[in-house]
Amino acid sequence: MSTAQQAGRVLSGMRPTGQLHLGNYHGALRNWVELQYQYPCFFFVADWHALTTGYEDTSKLPEYTQQMVIDWLAAGLNPGVATMFVQSHVPEHAELHLLLSMVTPLSWLERVPTYKDQQAELAEKDLATYGFLGYPLLQSADILLYRPQYVPVGEDQVAHVEITREVARRFNHLFGREAEFEAKAEKAVKELGGRNSSLYRELRRKFQESGDTVALEKARALVQGNSRITVADRDRLLGFLEGTSVAILPEPQVLLTPTPKLPGLDGRKMSKSYANTIGLREEPDSIAKKLKTMQTDPARVRRTDAGDPSKCPVRQLHEVYSDESTRQWVDAGCRSAGIGCLECKKPLIDKIVDDATAMRKRAQEYEDSPELVRNILNEGAEKARDAARETLDDVRRAMHLRGD
Repeated sequence: MSTAQQAGRVLSGMRPTGQLHLGNYHGALRNWVELQYQYPCFFFVADWHALTTGYEDTSKLPEYTQQMVIDWLAAGLNPGVATMFVQSHVPEHAELHLLLSMVTPLSWLERVPTYKDQQAELAEKDLATYGFLGYPLLQSADILLYRPQYVPVGEDQVAHVEITREVARRFNHLFGREAEFEAKAEKAVKELGGRNSSLYRELRRKFQESGDTVALEKARALVQGNSRITVADRDRLLGFLEGTSVAILPEPQVLLTPTPKLPGLDGRKMSKSYANTIGLREEPDSIAKKLKTMQTDPARVRRTDAGDPSKCPVRQLHEVYSDESTRQWVDAGCRSAGIGCLECKKPLIDKIVDDATAMRKRAQEYEDSPELVRNILNEGAEKARDAARETLDDVRRAMHLRGD
């Protein structure tokens, strides 16, 4: 059995909605580009997830997938470093989702915060489906299939990772037991070596008696960093920390990522559903036109009216795109009416146009040769399936669904 959590592995995905906008970039993609050089990363196109709310028309999925992956590559994702693939090209996602659905209480899915929120937001759609109710569990299967250490999310998505941790914990409790587990775990503790054995016991005691999560993380690091023990003993020791089972599906940790609030053209959150976005590869004239008409402080009716930068959505864009001296110039000019709104927007237009132009240039190679994208996704799917099969082998064995 090889069930150890993959040290440092990161996993994340996006639904294919076509070309991405600046909100997508600053909300997740920019962070992915940085993470790929710090951790082994798996990034996937969540096409099955797109069906949970858009099952009535799937005709655009291939085009949306192609364009979104081109945006990933244009933004700086490197297929030589990160593994990129399409969810539906790795059928192990569906099998693990099925197996986890057998043991996950219905009430866990009904209490997910976004379940009722999305039903209210998308009231025009018929979301009274099994697939929509189960999408958090499919998301859990997506994560647990690769046994990552980290899942990068914003604060509003932490609940999704928490249900994944609960599902893993329940699965391990039900199926992670082995004959004479405690005796084997105690023997493995001794294999750590004198000082490490004592430290492991002390950290385990602190966690189990008082829920000391710092002690738990230290104990995990102690086990994962020890080269004297076998993979099987490492798994036993990790399971022994929290109970009396092997961690077949290790609980992933949240990697909280900075997600700056990026307003759309109307001041609300940038979203395609609000038709208030600027595309990652939008043409310069279109970007300039949109930004020139973007909502500002409503108190500035005339050029001579003083404004309040804290009430202006454009100022929030300056927080993301401008340096400190430019932001100071904007604040002083707005409050004194020393500059007009169009003057305030000029540095933003220049910066966003420059960024979009650079991305369009990097994307052109893939637009001209679509087979390059297909090859990247096919190679990524092969790597993903290798990792996924290993997990499914262990899951099937634990559930007695294998012949060996």
